[in-house]
Amino acid sequence: MTGFTTLLYKELLRFWKVGFQTIMAPMVSTLLYLLIFFHVLEAHVEVYAQVPYTIFIIPGLVMMAVIQNAFANSSSSIIQSKISGNIVFILLSPLSYQAIFLAYILASIARGLLVGLGVYLVTLIFFDIPLQLPGWALLFVVLGSAILGALGLIAGIWADKFDELAAFQNFIILPLTFLSGVFYTIHSLPAGWQYLSHLNPFFYMIDGFRYGFFGISDISPYISLAIVAICLILISMLAIRLLKTGYKLRH
Repeated sequence: MTGFTTLLYKELLRFWKVGFQTIMAPMVSTLLYLLIFFHVLEAHVEVYAQVPYTIFIIPGLVMMAVIQNAFANSSSSIIQSKISGNIVFILLSPLSYQAIFLAYILASIARGLLVGLGVYLVTLIFFDIPLQLPGWALLFVVLGSAILGALGLIAGIWADKFDELAAFQNFIILPLTFLSGVFYTIHSLPAGWQYLSHLNPFFYMIDGFRYGFFGISDISPYISLAIVAICLILISMLAIRLLKTGYKLRH
């Protein structure tokens, strides 16, 4: 247990010591998205009755910030450890692979939640944002950040250079995020695009999280919860498997 808490503390301290870059910077960039969309589209787009467009996108932006930073935390930590060579000392420790995995995931969840909470608190100053079902919102934000933390772990193990990690984020994570309904409801899309949206696991994270705020969703929150939970289990199993086999780690 001491080894696990030490590794967790190390991972928490790693991003906290550079909090301006890891917490403040993504908060500012997310709020800039909100500012732009507020000025450009507020008067022209209506998604849900009685819900202004700006209020509609705030939960999506919060979730986007959470999952992107959860991914960045675990992926950057693993690849830095690989490049510096100290990943070997973690793998040789008496810690189980499940404990190593859990330490990285909890640190990713912590960073994601800090960024998301910061964005949410700032928006509360300017907007009246309903939070009808906080339990649902908390459940989806924790599960979503855990999934992206595990995915970041896989990406960090797979990538040999920061360029490869950036490609993973730019060509997989970013498109899936923007096509998940952050800025729109999928009911506004043509039938073909709606079908493709249902194949995107990020859609279920954001739709379920938004349900916690408005009590309205594009799909049943129970279906979203089931899909998100299954994704978390499968991705976690793959990440632990890669740690056990030492794929691209023991060389």
